[in-house]
Amino acid sequence: RCYITLTSAMHICLGGAPQGPAGTGKTETTKDLAKALAKQCVVFNCSDGLDYLAMGKFFKGLASSGAWACFDEFNRIDVEVLSVVAQQVITIQQATKQNLTNFLFEGCDI
Repeated sequence: RCYITLTSAMHICLGGAPQGPAGTGKTETTKDLAKALAKQCVVFNCSDGLDYLAMGKFFKGLASSGAWACFDEFNRIDVEVLSVVAQQVITIQQATKQNLTNFLFEGCDI
């Protein structure tokens, strides 16, 4: 069921956010799906000290390489940072939906 939901979201240029109790295989499921689709998956442990600049750099790398990211402990990010991160994600999603080969992100041409 998780694979179908994630691949359906991917088909319409969206991401996924598996949720559930700790130790139920959310990260492993995401990594396994990425492997099955020949995508690199980078697992990143979020912390409360994470800022939008660090996330922007991370997103630049992901967008440039086409890799996936699995953000563990995403709930630890401060709400103020999440607001900016949401805008960063929207920028990348819009570029993906428009099939752009290059786009402007955080002042850089990717």
